Amino acid sequence: MSDFFAFPSSIFDSQTATFGQKWAVDFGPVADTLGLITYILLFIVALWGAYCCIVLWRRIGYLSFRNEDEQDAYLNEVERLTGAGQDAELQELCEGDPRGIPMLTMLAQRNRRLSIPRLRTYLIERFQRDILSELDYRMTWVQTIIKAAPMLGLFGTVIGMMGAFGKLSSATEVSPDKLAADIMLALITTACGMTIAIPLILATASITNRIGKLEDLIGSGLTRLLEIFGGKQHTPPSS
Repeated sequence: MSDFFAFPSSIFDSQTATFGQKWAVDFGPVADTLGLITYILLFIVALWGAYCCIVLWRRIGYLSFRNEDEQDAYLNEVERLTGAGQDAELQELCEGDPRGIPMLTMLAQRNRRLSIPRLRTYLIERFQRDILSELDYRMTWVQTIIKAAPMLGLFGTVIGMMGAFGKLSSATEVSPDKLAADIMLALITTACGMTIAIPLILATASITNRIGKLEDLIGSGLTRLLEIFGGKQHTPPSS
């Protein structure tokens, strides 16, 4: 009975070994190509992540005043021009200024006929849509790269080890330098993925703190801005 199963089993083992050797020989060039593609993708991912972080950092700097005193000085000028009814000068002060408070000031001036609750809601919606949405878009890309870079590194690790084991199974004697190339691919891609992800994690934490400070600064400025235009709405006309 054992002899009956031995013959088909030996044929199956022989066919499996032949297929494994053929696959291992054919996989060598494929592993080299996939390894090169992995390096290119890691390079592109690293560049895109760095670009998004730089854009975020600079954009936050453009949107906010350097400190609260500078913002208060700007709002004092807005209050003076608003109280004096100098709309043209106020528009000139706000026009071309990329920071958040001047943008909201211009919107508040154009929609001053709205009630204060409606004006507050409108300005908050515009702040979230025009300012925060752009920052969220870039942050989403950075978060995606943080997750994708180690996965690409792991993919390179798998490809490198498959190439190394393929060479071991395709020949009775394999030189160490041929194995070292595949093992180096496995290790270098993993290290590259971690090297990309770790600095981006630190940069994301710093950028998140800056966005929080931006929201707090613009929030306090928006409260002051609503007080200015609210006072203007309730100012009785001069006789």
